[in-house]
Amino acid sequence: MERRELLKMIALVTGSTVIGGELFLTGCKIADKPLVNFTEDIIALLNEVGETIIPATATPGAKAAEVGKFMKVMVTDCYTEKQQAVFMQGIKDLDDACKKLNGKPFMECSSEQRHEFLVSLEKEAKEFNEKRDKTDEVRKKEHEKKNERLAWKDQKEFEGTPSHYYTMMKQLTLFGFFSSKTGMTETLRHVPSPGRYDGSAPYTKGEKAWAE
Repeated sequence: MERRELLKMIALVTGSTVIGGELFLTGCKIADKPLVNFTEDIIALLNEVGETIIPATATPGAKAAEVGKFMKVMVTDCYTEKQQAVFMQGIKDLDDACKKLNGKPFMECSSEQRHEFLVSLEKEAKEFNEKRDKTDEVRKKEHEKKNERLAWKDQKEFEGTPSHYYTMMKQLTLFGFFSSKTGMTETLRHVPSPGRYDGSAPYTKGEKAWAE
């Protein structure tokens, strides 16, 4: 699966533009940002969140693809300071919300409790992002009007409100998994590029998608 197509798929699934998507494609690194502290415990937590989103079945899940480490790299290199702050605060908020719902932190919950909790976060994130989009639409128009009155060199790019932290985690889980060796060779069907083109290859319902 080509990276640009993967980003479109993730945006469709999560209902929000993939944060840092263009940087994912170009490999750029944001400069002058604060350091984010990803401890081993945080990476382990993100692995389990990812595993709840993409659990192991007949094929490996997100934890096998080490999505926690992937999130560390992407948040550090591709997120703005504001997005990093939301993500890191979201890690704390996730555990606090889980304790409120289940009486214990995420890592101590059963797989069923984790699933139900993330389903509730999915709903919360959707409502948050929809409200954010409406507010940002107004803010962007006001920002553009201000830019029109400024010289080109003084104009600033509009930065919208970051998505809900769970949206960030889900996007990174999907992107990290399906762009990993594990996801591409064990979950998707893999043919090394360039491979042979077959315009009339047979398809059987239920077959895995192809990776390149």
